[in-house]
Amino acid sequence: MENNNQPAKAQDTGNQKTTFSGNLGYILAVAGSAVGLGNIWRFPYLAAKYGGGIFLLVYLILMLTFGYAMIVSETAIGRMTGKSPVGAFQSFGSQKWLKFGGWINAIIPILILPYYSVIGGWVVKYVYEYLRGNSSGISNDTFFGEFIGNSLTSEICFAAFVLAAFFVIVAGVKNGIEAVSKIIMPALVILAIVTAVYSITCPGALEGVKYFLVPNFQDFSIMTVVAAMGQMFYSLSLAMGILYTYGSYLKKESDIEKNTTEVEIFDTGIAILAGLMIIPAVFAFTGGDMATLKAGPSLMFITLPKVFESMGMANVIGSVFFIMVLFAALTSAISLFETSTATISEELGLNRMLSSLIVLGVSLILGTASVFGYGIWSFVEIFGMQILDFFDFLTNSLMMPVSAFFTCLLVIKVVGFDEIAKEVKLSSKFRRQPMYYVVTKYIAPFFLLIILASSIAGALGLITI
Repeated sequence: MENNNQPAKAQDTGNQKTTFSGNLGYILAVAGSAVGLGNIWRFPYLAAKYGGGIFLLVYLILMLTFGYAMIVSETAIGRMTGKSPVGAFQSFGSQKWLKFGGWINAIIPILILPYYSVIGGWVVKYVYEYLRGNSSGISNDTFFGEFIGNSLTSEICFAAFVLAAFFVIVAGVKNGIEAVSKIIMPALVILAIVTAVYSITCPGALEGVKYFLVPNFQDFSIMTVVAAMGQMFYSLSLAMGILYTYGSYLKKESDIEKNTTEVEIFDTGIAILAGLMIIPAVFAFTGGDMATLKAGPSLMFITLPKVFESMGMANVIGSVFFIMVLFAALTSAISLFETSTATISEELGLNRMLSSLIVLGVSLILGTASVFGYGIWSFVEIFGMQILDFFDFLTNSLMMPVSAFFTCLLVIKVVGFDEIAKEVKLSSKFRRQPMYYVVTKYIAPFFLLIILASSIAGALGLITI
C-alpha cells in the first residue's frame, strides 16, 4: 500500500537529537530495557502456572511473529520521525485518534516507572540483607510481609532505586544509558548463567528442567496464549513508547532487522535462563510441588529465599541472584525514565535536567502511594486491588493492548507498509517483510482485542486468569 503521509520535519528533528554511538550501544540499551523484572520475576512464575514447556513454545512463536512486528514498527517510526511517541504520532497528522495514540504510548511509562521502582526497591532490600549475611531472616515466612508493611523502610529502598535511575538519565544517552548498559548487561548474562548452572545441577532439578523445556500439549489452554501474549508485551518493552524513543536515537545506517533479531535472542535467552534458575531449583526443593511453583509473584521474594537456604551457601547464592535481578530491574527502569523524560522535554520544550526532575517528582509521588498501599494505606483499595496492583492492571492489562492497537492503526491507515519497508530497507534486507505485513494487518489487531477483552473479563470475575 502506497502512502504519501510523510512525517513533519522528521530529518530536522532527528538530527538535533543525541544518538547511540553504534549498534552495540543501541542493542544493549534496548536489550536492557527488555530484560528486566518481566524476564526474571514474571516469566518463570507465568511459565510454571501455564504449563511450563507449552507456555515457552507459545511464547517463542508469538515473540518471533507478533513481537518482531511490533518492535520493527515502533523502531522504524521512531527513527523515521526522530521523535518520542507523542511527536511520532503527531508527525503524521492532527487527527484526534493520532494524538490519543501518541499520548497513551507516552503515559504508560510514566505510570509504570513509579510502581516498577517500588518492586526494584524490594530487590535493593534483599541484596542488602543477603550481603550482610541475613539469609536465615529472609527465608522466614513473615520477612517479606513485614518488610513491605514497614512504609519507612520500603520507602527508603524505593527512593534509592529510582534515584539511581535518575542519575543515569541525567548523564545522557551515551554517557548514561549506553555506558551503564555496556557494563551491566554482560555482568547480568554472566550471573544468570552461573545461577542457572548451579540450579540445574541440584539433586532432583532435572525434572524441573523437563517441565520447563518439554512441551506437554495437555497443559495447553486459551489462557496459555493470553498469558504468553501479555508477558511478551511486558518482556519486550512493547507498547510503552520506549522503542519509539530509542528508535529516534538510532542512526540511519543501523540495521533495524538485525538489531531486532539480536534483541529477540538476548531477551529470550535471559527469560529461558531465568526459568532454568528458578523452576528446577523449586522442583529440587519441593519435589515438584505444583502449588509452590504456581505461587505467582511471591515465588521470587518468599519461595526462592527458602530454596536458597536449603541449598547451603545461601548468602552467596542469594547475593548473586538478587544482584543480577537488581541489574535487570535497573536497566528497564532507565528505559522507562528515558522515555518519560524525552516526552516531557519535547512536548514542553524543557531541557533534559528539568524534564528528568519532573519525572523524578511524579515517580516519587506515585511510587510513595504504592509503597504506602502495603503499609499505612493498606486499607485503600481500587476496584478491590491494592494501589500497586491497580497501576499494574491499568497499564499492562488495559492500556498496553490499546497502545499497541493504535500502533497497528498508525502503520495500516496512515504511514503505510511501503513507508515502513522503505525506512527498514535503508539499512536492512527486511527478510521477514511478508510475515510483518500479515501479522501487523490481520493477526496483531485480533489478538490485541482478545487480550483486552480477557483482561476486562478477568477483572470482573467472569474468567479466571
